[in-house]
Amino acid sequence: MNIKRNKNKMFDTSLHLLKQIEDHGFSAYIVGGFVRDLELKIPSTDVDITTNATPKDIRDIFQENCLSHSEYGSSRVVFQGISFEITTFRSEGNYQNYRRPENYSYIDSLEEDLKRRDFRMNTLCMTSKGEVIDLLGARKDIQNRMIYTVGDSYQKFSQDVLRILRAIRFATVLNFRLSEDVKEAILLNKYLLKNLSYDRKKSELDKIFTSKNVTYGVKLLLELGLDEALEIPNLKNIQHFGDILGTWALLDNQKYPFTKNEKEMIRKIQEALTMDIRDPFTLYHYGPYVMMVVADIKKIPKKEITKLYNRLPIKSIHDIALDGHDIMKLLNIQEGPLIKNILNNLEYKILYSELKNNKQDLQKYVVKHFQA
Repeated sequence: MNIKRNKNKMFDTSLHLLKQIEDHGFSAYIVGGFVRDLELKIPSTDVDITTNATPKDIRDIFQENCLSHSEYGSSRVVFQGISFEITTFRSEGNYQNYRRPENYSYIDSLEEDLKRRDFRMNTLCMTSKGEVIDLLGARKDIQNRMIYTVGDSYQKFSQDVLRILRAIRFATVLNFRLSEDVKEAILLNKYLLKNLSYDRKKSELDKIFTSKNVTYGVKLLLELGLDEALEIPNLKNIQHFGDILGTWALLDNQKYPFTKNEKEMIRKIQEALTMDIRDPFTLYHYGPYVMMVVADIKKIPKKEITKLYNRLPIKSIHDIALDGHDIMKLLNIQEGPLIKNILNNLEYKILYSELKNNKQDLQKYVVKHFQA
């Protein structure tokens, strides 16, 4: 059965890439999420290629356009300006650290390669002619909007514990249901999440928290007790999910990784949540981004906060009509902490409309109150 071709560059280039591999005597297919999303008629740009060509064969075919290959039989190729990951058919041995196979071997069977994958819905394949191949019943799962593992669910999750969060993420983003055996296997294996890095866990949680279907995703996390397994006990108390940093500010978890800037934003959001965000100095000090996040959490109309912010007579200390050099000259003093104190005082007075932000009025005020 042919899927109506998506007339975008990624789709056409992917088919050309398959043909290029086939022209060298190998078989190749688009596999996984891209084909699944075509079935669901939703946009996708993440294309994975599977082939019986080995990484060495891929290097021979694409030469300098083959940028790298991993220890797990995947190659990174740039073809017609687009980067693709190409993985050789393989079978896998026992897993180590609940994430990676200890060993693997290349094989020549598409069906056997698909059996090592996580969920049946991700096993659809497409040929260079746009024909869809369904060897494991993926299409039925997609039509029923259900998530089943490929083979035994308990084994799949105990092999690679990240699959637990991937199951929740797929269910959330695609609005699919988890099969009962998947739920049971998650309950039996969720304790293994402690072996997963916080970076990995946060990456999946971010995708859940930013989904339009986040309420459903959080319901699944709570239903399966993953809030405790993931060390985010505050999850059950959160009723609102908007901005991702706002969500993490409410979760108040110190174990998950953030950049220095993200940590600073989270700190400001947490502080501002305890304040009156309609107050001029609060609006000025925390700025529009933090104020919009807090307004969203507190269910205060953003238009109201935007209007109040736009009415502020100054938006930063640099907007004050008098600067530090003006003050030093006016008072005949050297640079020092007094200058900062004066500017802070002017800032406050201007924001609360006790002083107009014009140079003449500010000069008079400074001379009257700070002249030695």
